[in-house]
Amino acid sequence: MKGRILIMLMAISTIILAQEQSNSVFTVYECIDYAVENAASMKNARLNERSAEARVKETIGLGLPQVSGSVAVQHSPTLQRFFSQYNSAGGGFGITANDASQLGVQDGDVYAAENFFQLQSAGDANLSINQLIFNGSYIVGLQASQAYKDLSIKQREDTEGRIAVAIGKAFFSVLINEDRLKLYDANIGRLDTLYRNTNEMYKNGLAEQLEVDRLKVSLNNLTTERANFTDLTKLSRQLLKFQMGYPMDEEIGLSGSILEMLKEEIGPINGDVTFEDRPDYRVLMANKKLQELNIKNKYAESLPTLGAFATLGMSTQSPTFSGIFKTESGFGEQQGVGPDSWYNYSNVGLSLRWNLFTGLQRNFQIQQEKIALEQIENNVEMMQNQINLEVLDAGITFSSALERLDVQRENIELAERVFNNSKIKYEEGVGSSLELVDADRSLKESQTNYYNTIFEAILAKIDLDSAKGLTRK
Repeated sequence: MKGRILIMLMAISTIILAQEQSNSVFTVYECIDYAVENAASMKNARLNERSAEARVKETIGLGLPQVSGSVAVQHSPTLQRFFSQYNSAGGGFGITANDASQLGVQDGDVYAAENFFQLQSAGDANLSINQLIFNGSYIVGLQASQAYKDLSIKQREDTEGRIAVAIGKAFFSVLINEDRLKLYDANIGRLDTLYRNTNEMYKNGLAEQLEVDRLKVSLNNLTTERANFTDLTKLSRQLLKFQMGYPMDEEIGLSGSILEMLKEEIGPINGDVTFEDRPDYRVLMANKKLQELNIKNKYAESLPTLGAFATLGMSTQSPTFSGIFKTESGFGEQQGVGPDSWYNYSNVGLSLRWNLFTGLQRNFQIQQEKIALEQIENNVEMMQNQINLEVLDAGITFSSALERLDVQRENIELAERVFNNSKIKYEEGVGSSLELVDADRSLKESQTNYYNTIFEAILAKIDLDSAKGLTRK
C-alpha cells in the first residue's frame, strides 16, 4: 500500500513538473504580457496610477465637511492679575472707594487686582465643523486631479510600449543567437568531417601536411568562435529574463523559430501616422491639459472663498483640579445662575475671504504659466515632426533590410554552391585546400550576413511599429 502511494505521489509530481516546464515556454507576446505583470518598471507605473487615484479622492475630500474635536483640562496655580486704572469719580473695577482709601490708591493710579473672572482649574471640550461652500481653486483642483490620474494611466501605457519594444528586441536576439549556434554546429560538423577525411588522405599519401594543418586551424578558430558565441547567447537570455522580471535562476523556453517569427512580424508597411497612437504623445498632451488647468487655477484664485462653520462645546471651571470632574456646589440653577458644572456653548457662522490685491503677484504667475504652456505647445509640434521622421526612417530602414535580405539569401545559395564545387574538386585532386578553406570562409561570412540582416529587419519592423505606436496591438 505504501509503495502504491509513493508511486502515485511520484506520478503526480511528474505531472506537476511537466506542467511547470510547459508553462515556462513563452512566445514573444507571452513574454511581453509576463513583463507587463512582473517588470519592476510596470509595478511602479501601476503604483503611480493607484497613487493618482488616491490623490483624486483626497481632492474630493477637501469639499466634504471637515470635523475636528478637542478636549483640554488645565490647572493654573498662579493666575494672571487683572490690571486697571483707578478713578474716584467712576470707581474702580473690582475695588470700592473704601478699599481705595484704605490702600491709599489715588486717582490715576494703576492697580493689579486678583483675577476674579477665572478660577484656577478649567476644562473645555468642543466639536468644530467647517464646510466649504464655494472655492474656484477647489473646482479647478477636481478637474486637475482627474487629469493627473489620466496622466498616470498614459504614463503606464507608455511604459508598457517601451517594455514591449525592449522585450521584442531581446526575444528575437535570443532566437537569432540560438539559430546561429545551430549553424555553428553544422559548420563545425562539416569542417570536422572534411578535416578527418583530409587527415586520412594524408596518411595514405594523397594529401600534404600543410592542407591538414590549414583545415585544423580553421576548425579550431570556428570552435573558439562557437564557445564565445555560446556565452553571448546565455547573456542575451539572461537579459531577456531581467527585462521580463523573470526569476534569473530559473530556465525559460522560447516558442517558435526565427523564420516563423520573421513571417509573422514582418509585413507590409502600413499607411499614415496617427499621433494619438503614440503613448509618449498622449503623455505630452496630458501634461498640456494639466498646464491649461494650472492657468485656470491661477484665475480661480482671484475669486472669493465662501465657507460655513459651527462649534459645539462644553466648558467648566473650578478652584481645584478635581473639581473639574464633579459638582461641588449644593444649589440648583435658577435665573441664569447655576452650580460649578459643565455648560454648553455653541456658535455658527459664514466666512468670506477675498484676496482683493496681491501686489500683482498673480498676474506675473499667470504670465509664467502661459509661457510654460507655449513651451509645451512647441514640444507638441516638435514631437509630431519627430514622429514623422522616426516613421520615415524606420520605414526606409525596414524596406532596405528586406531588399538586403533577398540579396543575402541569394549569396548563401551561391556560397554553398561554390563550397560544394570546391569540395568536389578537392576530393578529386584537382583543387587545393586553400581554395576549399576560402570557400568555407565565404560560406560562413554569407551565413553571418544573412542572420544579421534578418535581425536588422526584425529590429526595423519593431522600430517602425514603435514609431507608429503599434507595439501592443
